[in-house]
Amino acid sequence: MILVTGATGLVGSHLIYDLLIGGFQVKALVRETSRRDLILQTFRYYSSNAEELFGRIVWAEGDVTDVLSLREAFRDVDKVYHTAAFVSFDPKDKQKVFTVNTEGTANVVNLCLENSGLKLCFVSSIAALGETEDGAPVDEKVQWKPTKEASVYSISKFKSEMEVWRGVSEGLNAVIVNPSVILGPGDWEKGSGAFFQKAANGFPFYTLGTTGFVDVRDVSKAMIQLMESDISGERFVLSSDNVSYKDIFSTIAWALDAKAPYIYASSWLSGLAWRLSALKSFLFRTPAQITSSTVRSAHKKSHYSSDKVKGVLKFEFIPIEQTIQDIAQYYRR
Repeated sequence: MILVTGATGLVGSHLIYDLLIGGFQVKALVRETSRRDLILQTFRYYSSNAEELFGRIVWAEGDVTDVLSLREAFRDVDKVYHTAAFVSFDPKDKQKVFTVNTEGTANVVNLCLENSGLKLCFVSSIAALGETEDGAPVDEKVQWKPTKEASVYSISKFKSEMEVWRGVSEGLNAVIVNPSVILGPGDWEKGSGAFFQKAANGFPFYTLGTTGFVDVRDVSKAMIQLMESDISGERFVLSSDNVSYKDIFSTIAWALDAKAPYIYASSWLSGLAWRLSALKSFLFRTPAQITSSTVRSAHKKSHYSSDKVKGVLKFEFIPIEQTIQDIAQYYRR
């Protein structure tokens, strides 16, 4: 039996689909308030028998921050995919980000150690990687270093990785993946799904920052291959292409027959936007849509290398242009 945390998320739902069609038994960890229909929605993008596949899922109600419910979920499990995370760059969410991401991962690692023989795959992020001084592509060897500009999310993912490495030092069989920005069909109101929502509505702004992007199907595929291998105690960057935000939004707009972005959001304009967003958040007690961290990321030029996973697994990534075309079709549906 395989346990998947973060089951209703973009990675979790795609991973469960791939595991089920691969013939594995899957137990999905969900909270009482989780939208299980998001998993079924994901299945319907790819299968005509989505309901039948959905019916094979074994449900475990609980939370990675609740050790008692988590311990119950670990019953009869031999592999764990830990995809659960709280993604926020809003400073007001600092405590929740650390509680879910770092403490939650520590709980998962501790229970894996309690149940000898388990193998763990932890979904980290490129946010937990360092930066190169000469602009060379970032790979698994580049160590994260604390800076004043580091986001709460980045710090939490770094500390989460440290919990996994602690487990490895104590004998845990584990692998870590560091995906770049993950694209895939899912909740169109959140995460990268909002890219398509914004583009469809004619989002006019763009920045010239660059980062890595990867298809969620590749993330799931690589995770399963790593878990079914003898590889342990290693981490792998998962990134298909390094693309500017301008090109990403333009390609999405083209795929949706929408207007491409045409207003350059300079550092000054972006800075004004996040300050206004912070003021609105303070006045109306709503989440900040733009933060100083997201603005820095939008203008930052970073490149990532997946040469390691390509070499070890002979892995081939889906080109991001193809990913965008596929997602656009799902979005139209």
